[in-house]
Amino acid sequence: MNEAPAFKPKFKIGKPLFGILVFLLYVFLLAPLLVVVVTSFSSNQYLSFPPQGFTLKWYEVLPDESIFVNGMQVSLIVAVSVTLITLAIGVPAALALERFEFKGKGAILSLFLSPLLVPSIVLALGLVLILSPMRLTNTYEGIIIGHVAITFPFVVRTTMMSLATTDTSCEAAARILGAGPWTVFRRITLPIIQPGVIAGGVIAFIVSFDEAVISLFVAQSGLPTLPVQVLRYVENSADAAVAALSVILILISLAVVVIVERVMGLRRAL
Repeated sequence: MNEAPAFKPKFKIGKPLFGILVFLLYVFLLAPLLVVVVTSFSSNQYLSFPPQGFTLKWYEVLPDESIFVNGMQVSLIVAVSVTLITLAIGVPAALALERFEFKGKGAILSLFLSPLLVPSIVLALGLVLILSPMRLTNTYEGIIIGHVAITFPFVVRTTMMSLATTDTSCEAAARILGAGPWTVFRRITLPIIQPGVIAGGVIAFIVSFDEAVISLFVAQSGLPTLPVQVLRYVENSADAAVAALSVILILISLAVVVIVERVMGLRRAL
């Protein structure tokens, strides 16, 4: 007579433990942001936590802080310009590296990705030594050149990843039917690799907007970006206006993520 199989409970001890670990990890990652959000409403005259009271005055004074307004303007101009330039040169470069075989391909790819391995301060010092004789320090051109150097690898990598997973049969069929190279790229290749291109553009914008070291060296005192202005403000003041500005930047970042998610899906883009 066959014995009935033993009952195996579906409940596993590991699952609750894993859930607790994930929750603690989220708390660890989000705790600094929550502290900044709470501090931005603090009525204390200096940055401190926990707050003694709550007020909106730090948000009200932000429009009157010219250094933040000017820094935001410079950062937006630079970030938008850098994003457009890196996409304009990064997508064709990724297409050439992925679709064609030529001598020195590995060396060129390593050269394009090398800014990811070099410390920012070393790269910033090298840029100053190169741009100073050309009188490009304290100019938009100099800042943009420096930011393109560090954002270009992201666009190349995300675009190459999209190209590596595309089906080239559609492109071949279009060429057989008489479509030119530009038409094939614009009507077939670009829509297929659009997730990688958008992801690279978003990353380039965020990295450029947030870059402080290169901007501090190249811009110096002429055209300080928002991160540079924040560093200088903290050196002289210790109120919660910086926390209020940080909350606004967090909301902008969340808005970018939501837009990407609504348009094409965040997982697909990344």
